[in-house]
Amino acid sequence: MNIALVTCESMAQYAAPTVEDEDSLLTRHLRQQGHQVAPRVWTNPAVDWAGYDKVVVKSPWDYFDRVDDFYAWLDRMDATGIKLLNPSATIRWNADKKYLRDMEQAGVKIVPTHWLPKGSAVVIDELFDILHSDQLVVKPAVSGGAKNTFTLTRAETAERLPQLTELVQHEDFLVQPFQPEIQTEGEWSLIYLGGAYSHCVLKTPKSGDFRVQHYLGGGIEPREAPAHLRQAADAIVAQFAQGCLYARVDGVDANGEFLLMELELIEPFLYLASSEGALARYEAALSQGV
Repeated sequence: MNIALVTCESMAQYAAPTVEDEDSLLTRHLRQQGHQVAPRVWTNPAVDWAGYDKVVVKSPWDYFDRVDDFYAWLDRMDATGIKLLNPSATIRWNADKKYLRDMEQAGVKIVPTHWLPKGSAVVIDELFDILHSDQLVVKPAVSGGAKNTFTLTRAETAERLPQLTELVQHEDFLVQPFQPEIQTEGEWSLIYLGGAYSHCVLKTPKSGDFRVQHYLGGGIEPREAPAHLRQAADAIVAQFAQGCLYARVDGVDANGEFLLMELELIEPFLYLASSEGALARYEAALSQGV
């Protein structure tokens, strides 16, 4: 196959010396299987997307910085009949974290969430009471890489209110109770390829932090997915990731119950190097015409 891996202009800020660049790892493996593979920047107007057998949305890690341009790019792909993996309709839905409301309404257990629409008034004291927590996590509805994501305690309210008020003037935000399991156990990521379970990792933040991303000092440990987490993630993927080449289900184990934090269907790091056979499973899913 002739494959385009959709990426962005620079991924330097997401690199970590202890973790191999996954795009390079995947490209090397696919080429060893006889495929032609080329990284292609989604913002480059000169790319002939129709010239590829498969257009895989792999690492457009700047889409949330220019989301209107990204939506316009998806529109152009649809208008010219270019089929993306994952599908463009799924990507649109997944780009805004308000997809979590759809999932909750469908019965998925998510981390409790309060929404702050763009331009709304921010009354932080009420949020602590509504979410029954003395520590909150604040993040944009369209974001990635922990951008503009921070924790907030009651003691920090006066100091952080101007910052949050200013941020909400420009985009939608969501607020969630801090999940202590992140620091005591970690965040689970279950990876699916071609709709089938592939592997699992447990991500842990560095000391004193809550962010688990490896490029922010977080740790990655390959683990067997506990049965109850696997069961919950299987159901989520079956319902919400149909026709997807890849899916990553992120969540915490809260007193024996899986609470979904994110369903990643656009450009997640898939920890392909952490599981023997993951690269082969990725190639198989791609070759089977997902």
